[in-house]
Amino acid sequence: MSRKYFGTDGIRGTVGVAPITPDFVLRLGHAVGRVLKRGESNPTVLIGKDTRISGYMLESALESGLNSAGANVVLLGPVPTPAVAYLTRAQRASLGVVISASHNAFADNGIKFFSALGTKLADQWERDVEAALDEAPQWADSAHLGRARRLDDAAGRYIEFCKSTFSSHLSLRGLKIVVDAAHGAAYQIAPKVFHELGAEVVAIGCAPDGLNINDGVGATHPEALIQAVLAHQADYGIALDGDADRLQMVDASGRLFNGDELLYLLAADRLAHRQAKGQARGPELAGVVGTLMTNLAVELGIQRLGYQFVRAKVGDRYVLEELHRRGWILGGEGSGHLLMLERHGTGDGLVSALQVLRACAASGRTVAEQLADVTLFPQTLINVRLQPGQDWQDNRCLKDEIRVVEAELSGTGRVLIRASGTEPLVRVMVEARDAAQAQACAERLAASLHSG
Repeated sequence: MSRKYFGTDGIRGTVGVAPITPDFVLRLGHAVGRVLKRGESNPTVLIGKDTRISGYMLESALESGLNSAGANVVLLGPVPTPAVAYLTRAQRASLGVVISASHNAFADNGIKFFSALGTKLADQWERDVEAALDEAPQWADSAHLGRARRLDDAAGRYIEFCKSTFSSHLSLRGLKIVVDAAHGAAYQIAPKVFHELGAEVVAIGCAPDGLNINDGVGATHPEALIQAVLAHQADYGIALDGDADRLQMVDASGRLFNGDELLYLLAADRLAHRQAKGQARGPELAGVVGTLMTNLAVELGIQRLGYQFVRAKVGDRYVLEELHRRGWILGGEGSGHLLMLERHGTGDGLVSALQVLRACAASGRTVAEQLADVTLFPQTLINVRLQPGQDWQDNRCLKDEIRVVEAELSGTGRVLIRASGTEPLVRVMVEARDAAQAQACAERLAASLHSG
């Protein structure tokens, strides 16, 4: 997991109140370099990026800022976010940086940081960097400037890492797989991973032009993958997002499987693997972490497997924090961010896909067959725009309606009402076994927000 300095609308964004523009990124790089220099005399920072056009400009600014503080830079080029996490650890670097806006459109961009272990950085580190941003720059003299070089085989090293997470006695021979890289960071890497494991690969979303990342393709637009799987009569389709840390999958019938369903499959597979070897379930497999949005059918299914199930706040960083707190290894969310901490320390769409395909190869069962006991409950989500100053949490009509709906569902569904973190919206979600009931209850709750 990483700290994010995230920008929207062109390349504008905020760290506190600072916009993400080239001059700011130069100062940010300098501040990061100064903080690193306090702990070591010769720090090295890896920089990766996705394929959006602004990445080249921000990469140059960040490189210059780091060098100006005396930090060395290794440029990785376009590689997935999880590749930077892995390579930072494998290269014994001081820090890893990703220039990416993940699943957002090309006009957005941002910067994420990984620790030397490829994991989330401490809050104190972020505070130190922000403090350094407020200080006058201290440019290194010419003799103490950092150096920059390019790691030419970064993609190849990450491909081998991905392949190493797939059982060596299994292969993907006989499978035709459509791979959709969202015109993003994995456009060269993803097709090679599956091809080198034996699959026949059909690549879509693998022709970036700097402007088309996530545009009608990838994990956020799985319709393109469904159409391609059916057109090519493929066995599976795999869709990643722009920085390749989330996954959606499609089978030969065109059925789409989201992160909730794949999380259940991975939990069941790990249990079956231990049982086949006669091994006891270790404490790391005591439970699974989902989010507030995880489908209730998946929670009940995971509990039937004998796992505890805990819900974290929405966002993979919160899932990761809960896993670390409990000493567990498996978690995820419906968007396709899946965490298998025995394989990788961060969410990785390619590694997740390989783990699902490994489960299929090992069991001889398709994804659909492995999910036969889990039928997702219908969910209705309504966004309600708030009026300026509206205190929805103290709305008596809403509270009364929540009690009525929860009594009506009587343990066969869920109500979740939460504020958006980015817009003046309240998100009303109702989940029930019956789709019409979920819709009707959600509409009543949404209407109550405009009352009282």
